[in-house]
Amino acid sequence: MSDAAWTRAEFEARLRERGRSYHIHHPFNVMLNTGRATPEQIRGWVANRFYYQIAIPIKDAAVLSNCDDRAVRRGWVQRILDHDGFEIGGVNDPGGIEAWLRLAEAVGLTREEVEDRRHLIPALKFAVDAYVEFARRAPWQEAVCSSLTELFAPEIHKQRLATWPEHYRWIEPQGLAYFRNRVGQARRDVEQGLAVTLDHFDTRAAQQRALGILQFKLDILWAMNDAMALKYGVNA
Repeated sequence: MSDAAWTRAEFEARLRERGRSYHIHHPFNVMLNTGRATPEQIRGWVANRFYYQIAIPIKDAAVLSNCDDRAVRRGWVQRILDHDGFEIGGVNDPGGIEAWLRLAEAVGLTREEVEDRRHLIPALKFAVDAYVEFARRAPWQEAVCSSLTELFAPEIHKQRLATWPEHYRWIEPQGLAYFRNRVGQARRDVEQGLAVTLDHFDTRAAQQRALGILQFKLDILWAMNDAMALKYGVNA
């Protein structure tokens, strides 16, 4: 029947097909990764993306607050630790937010001007806040599904690691640690998020819903880049 559920392999393939809408293809991101961005544009991107970085653990805490599955919670909590950092049993990891602040310093921003959000574009803030609000209100499985933009994240981080040192030699190399860390973390996160999504969305209607949720998150990321392109311009 045409309305029969896709197999897990078919469903996963359709989820991955949505990568064509990932912001790796946005003109602003293409400009950044092909060496055509000015220092002002890079600083604007770093300062504004910080708002997204600090929203991620808040979003993940919302997922946990709605989740009644202990096994999922035990895995999901690692995402908060990845971003906020931790000191447990003598192990001290400053976390992704700290790594992003070090990136900010490497591109010539001060911590103060990033943390006080003086450069934050209202439209970008609106998009990020909409994502967090979705995670708070949606069933936790849908919030998990929305995280699957991580399917496409390793490639965008690898692009930055491959091109930024060549094109932007004025950026201190240690500032790129965030991207190196996220390549591995994103792959791990995808395994958990994908397993939950493939298990939970097991009818054709539910699978179509999942594709819509993933597209919603892709649209959030695209809208963030739209806001920065409007503010800072895109160099041909």
